[in-house]
Amino acid sequence: MLRLSEVDRHRAIGLLQAGLPISEVSLCMNVNRTTVFRLRQRLHETDTVSDWPRSGRPRCTTQRQDRNLVRNHYEQQVSFNFSFIASEKRKK
Repeated sequence: MLRLSEVDRHRAIGLLQAGLPISEVSLCMNVNRTTVFRLRQRLHETDTVSDWPRSGRPRCTTQRQDRNLVRNHYEQQVSFNFSFIASEKRKK
């Protein structure tokens, strides 16, 4: 199940603060009424709509480093393929 983005959560809270009932906000946001109710409840309890901390091992790399790793991997594959093709042509 998809979670609401941070922007969508703030948008829903804004609609609630503007006076719209939970049912109308849920229709506008295309989510269940329970989702909006819990979002409002979380705001009242914690003064934030951010995600709760998740359990599990902390990340060792940033998202930017992950993208660079993937890009470098594909660049090395392409480079290897071109060198392989060139060596095959030299054999002929």
